[in-house]
Amino acid sequence: MPSSQPPSLKPHQLYAACTDEALVRALRADDKQAFAEIYARYWEQLLAVAYRKLSSREAAEEIVQDLFAALWLKRHTQDIQTLQPYLLKAIKYRVIDVLKARLTQVNYQERTRLQVAPEDHSTEETVAADDLSLALVNSLMRLPEHTREVFRLSRLEHQSVPEIAVRLNISRKTVEYHLTRALKVLRVSLRDFLAVLLLVVML
Repeated sequence: MPSSQPPSLKPHQLYAACTDEALVRALRADDKQAFAEIYARYWEQLLAVAYRKLSSREAAEEIVQDLFAALWLKRHTQDIQTLQPYLLKAIKYRVIDVLKARLTQVNYQERTRLQVAPEDHSTEETVAADDLSLALVNSLMRLPEHTREVFRLSRLEHQSVPEIAVRLNISRKTVEYHLTRALKVLRVSLRDFLAVLLLVVML
């Protein structure tokens, strides 16, 4: 005789069916699955908001990751009445901070340019640019093939995440994962070269 019990749901299905309010309560109780569901539910939306304002995927990814890190670290103290408006407001403030920092940097560079007589650094800039290009190529070659291909389509062919997902027959989340992975590797590998290049340009 068939059982009258409803089919059991997997844990991720249970959390996906939860309301935002339930997820927030579970988050305060140190529930990592609830945090993972909040991340999956709102990561893409927050990234889109940040990217529209900053026009930089790398900067947008960094502040979204920072937001979620703060959400977990301050889960016991944050007063979250309604989750989605809370997250959208939080990402808005982080975008404003980035834009303010950019403006401050631009103003500083402009003042420096006006105060210091221009000098010819064409040779140094060429050498630094060549070194940077070589470092970029070497870093890309060390990436796994799938990650390298996603990065190439995104940065060199300027394809969107949905376009790359369709072309490679993978999910959007997988595309996002490979892009994030590539950017992290490149940031670490190229940090010293970028510092040298900026120093040469600003001297």
